[in-house]
Amino acid sequence: MSNAEIRGRFVWHELMTTDTDAASDFYSRVVPWKAEDSGMPSYSIWMSGKVRAGGLMALPENDGPATPPHWIIYVGTPDVDATVEAAEKLGGKVLKPAADIPNVGRFAVLSDPQGAAFAVFTPSSMPEEGILPSGGVGDFTWHELATTDPDAALSFYTELFGWSKGAAHDMGDMTYHIVTLDGKDVGGVYKARDNSTPPNWLSYVRVADASKAASAVKSAGGRVLNGPMEVPGGSWIVQVLDPQGGAIALVEPAHAAGESDDEAAPPKKAAKKTVKKAAKKSPPAKAPAKAAPAKAPARAAGKSAGKTAKKAAKKAGKAAKKAAGKVAKKAAKK
Repeated sequence: MSNAEIRGRFVWHELMTTDTDAASDFYSRVVPWKAEDSGMPSYSIWMSGKVRAGGLMALPENDGPATPPHWIIYVGTPDVDATVEAAEKLGGKVLKPAADIPNVGRFAVLSDPQGAAFAVFTPSSMPEEGILPSGGVGDFTWHELATTDPDAALSFYTELFGWSKGAAHDMGDMTYHIVTLDGKDVGGVYKARDNSTPPNWLSYVRVADASKAASAVKSAGGRVLNGPMEVPGGSWIVQVLDPQGGAIALVEPAHAAGESDDEAAPPKKAAKKTVKKAAKKSPPAKAPAKAAPAKAPARAAGKSAGKTAKKAAKKAGKAAKKAAGKVAKKAAKK
């Protein structure tokens, strides 16, 4: 895959937190990740087997206590500077100007016109094919945006990254908009039910068993915001906060015929009533596109992006509850 082909793809995920050792311990107990030294100062790589799942670093000291721990997504682009310029013309803001990471690539941190933070990244070289995520356990498989103005957000991102508007699903009190890239579903956009929740991106990681993952979250000191909940198609999702306050979601795919229990756990019965109405309103949709990660970006969002996540982390469960059904359904087909 060339740099030109990474445009619009979710290529990296990075956790900035107040306690990297505690975060490393927590996530290794919930998902099959292990934090390894990156060779760069104060930066670790989340490894899922031989796959680079993301990055881990401490929040910069000069960000102050107002910046909460948070995950930030990186979207690929063949030209960071051109993308930054285009984003500003479309109403976005620059939170961290474009900068080079020696032997890694070039990145910048932006916010969309509604305030959701994200980063753009051009790798210096693409990783070997054998270490690319395949949509398996431990991989990020879906991304959704909760925002104050879905139509405006969709216009911004489709223009900036070449995404297309997919199906729009009526969820009762809100509409869940599918985003596609090259004909494949890559994410979702919906209007946050609570306007006090800042616009934010939430990423989903595949797990083998949602119930076990939820129990692991609790025993490791995290907080379950929503779930485990069965969603249309038979998948199960859990939305959580890590002990330091970083928000992330987990998804267990539906058990497929011929698939071993190590790949997907049997369905549960406890939460079927939770999604009874959602199931009636949610038609099938295509599976999201696989991510194409690059080498690890480092030291990205810091204070500016962190402010966006502070209230969002506290209310993520309520804001995303109805929209989550669509998310996990597509991630499960990976």
